[in-house]
Amino acid sequence: MTLVSQPDTSTPPKNVYKFRDLTIEELKNVSMTYPNFTFSMNTYTFKDGSQKDLLNFSGTVPVKYGNSYNIPIRLWILDSHPFAPPICFLKPTANMGIAVGKHVDARGRIYLPYLQNWSHPKSTLIGLIKEMIAKFEEELPLYSLSSSDAARQSELLAYIAKITEAGETDMKSRSKTGGRNEGYFNKITIVGAGDLGIACVLAVAAKDVADKVVLLDLSEGAAKGGTMDLEIFAVPNVEISKDFSASADSKVVVLTVNSLGNAQTYLDVIQSNVELFRGIIPAVSHYSQNAVLLVASHPVEVMTFVSWKLSSFPKSRVIGVGANLDSERFQYVLTNLLKAEVLAKDAWVIGEQGEDKVPSWTSCNVVASQTEAMAAHDSREKVANRAMEILKGKGQRSWSVGLSVADLADSILKDKRKVHSVSTLAKGCCNINSEVFLSLPCILGASGVIEMVRLEEDPLVQEKLQSSAGSIHDLQQQLKL
Repeated sequence: MTLVSQPDTSTPPKNVYKFRDLTIEELKNVSMTYPNFTFSMNTYTFKDGSQKDLLNFSGTVPVKYGNSYNIPIRLWILDSHPFAPPICFLKPTANMGIAVGKHVDARGRIYLPYLQNWSHPKSTLIGLIKEMIAKFEEELPLYSLSSSDAARQSELLAYIAKITEAGETDMKSRSKTGGRNEGYFNKITIVGAGDLGIACVLAVAAKDVADKVVLLDLSEGAAKGGTMDLEIFAVPNVEISKDFSASADSKVVVLTVNSLGNAQTYLDVIQSNVELFRGIIPAVSHYSQNAVLLVASHPVEVMTFVSWKLSSFPKSRVIGVGANLDSERFQYVLTNLLKAEVLAKDAWVIGEQGEDKVPSWTSCNVVASQTEAMAAHDSREKVANRAMEILKGKGQRSWSVGLSVADLADSILKDKRKVHSVSTLAKGCCNINSEVFLSLPCILGASGVIEMVRLEEDPLVQEKLQSSAGSIHDLQQQLKL
């Protein structure tokens, strides 16, 4: 098969595929390596009922499992390829049964570490197929059916196709009538099924923030730990999936994943996270093109910057959890422990998450003279220092960060126009000229950051922000994006 001579089937249309030349080059390599593959353009139906014309190819791959077998597969190429992994399925004939296992579900969908860690240009279709063969040689994904079993399977597949088609028709009719359940009005996807991801799910569910929550579990193998518990105890309106398409049309996508590699230095750890995000951000951005990305991964300032670059979203729709939790605690201590309620309403923790964060204010009381202004400033600083000292021993547990994430998601989804201290692009603020994200008080709404709230001018605060911006920018310059 020659890609150039068959543009209608094997060459991506210019108006569909964003990285057409890269995609064509990859498909040429696949065609040369596996000449039995056939290429076509067909309509793919996603879980939410939406459809898209996608390039796909199918054929068999050789697998040795005692004997030699030809395993039929089909790969769908997303229009953001090669920055998002393909969707892979087995393509069993009528006399084959699907052996559900570690890497294959009941529908024949294929899950592999290679897909979960997809990162262009390191990841390729050829590399994916090689890993697929290797995994299938460990655990054969198909088995032979008897003639009677094959007949029953054919009937079952026909029945499933029929009810699936009916379900899609019903979904489309509900869409036309404008029902609230269509696509779920407020849908959140939480990426990462570690302690923080599960804490976010439970906090969002407890506060009734969304109509539906999707937990994307990107770990290899079967569900375990907290993910299994969520399934066992059936938390309402929560779906657990390994499929990026399950996140489609989310209003908010929360990133909680962190790399658990064997990196030796701090820079290596962050670079591992960058590689992890390289396989996630383009995919979730593709399925939820109008979402607000809410980053809770560490270090939050750098990973928010990485998410912004990889998604190509406007800066207003990429934010980090930043110092929202610290600010809420700061205001609580001022109001309830130090009885300084007047100060608390304008008090914020800003800057870089960790030891370099700094208290600040968004307004000040009008005073009659410079002497009174100095006295008021000194008094306020003493109260702020006491509050920060009280908070010094407070760590950031998964459940507390989860509650903070739910608080931010609530303000976004319900368009509350509430002020939060979140990681946002700080360029242009406090004489910062580099593209770095720092926690600053911002008004949040349905489109993310609506407006940055003006800070009271304080040379010491500005100096600390500029210092943080400089160190973060230096770190970002060493990363391979």
